[in-house]
Amino acid sequence: MIFEISGLYAAILGVFFIFFRTLVVVERAKTGISMHYGDNMVLARKIRVFGNFIEVVPHALILLAIAEAAGGKAEMLHASGALLLLSRVLLPLGLNPDNGKTFPRIAAGITATLSMVISIGYILWQYIG
Repeated sequence: MIFEISGLYAAILGVFFIFFRTLVVVERAKTGISMHYGDNMVLARKIRVFGNFIEVVPHALILLAIAEAAGGKAEMLHASGALLLLSRVLLPLGLNPDNGKTFPRIAAGITATLSMVISIGYILWQYIG
């Protein structure tokens, strides 16, 4: 089976992965901080953006691929993928060490969760419905 839709989002998000990881590596090289983040909040923020990506995206992509393999309609799959992608754009905009309640950060959490709920709902519907 070719995962045309989930594969598209996996590839786009793969570019995000490389970008976010590179930001951390470059900041570590600039600061000489090899572990954790010291007291450097710029590095801490970049680590958190990348860490959140690692915590959320793999599972969401697996769910998207399963939903696609189960016969999910293109519109539903694109909605799930687009929400996940949007969440990855929003998080860095809203991650502020002085304010954990910024609109983009909250919206990133909501859109990532909605992305997974759409995929989970479809998968469960196939087994229950």
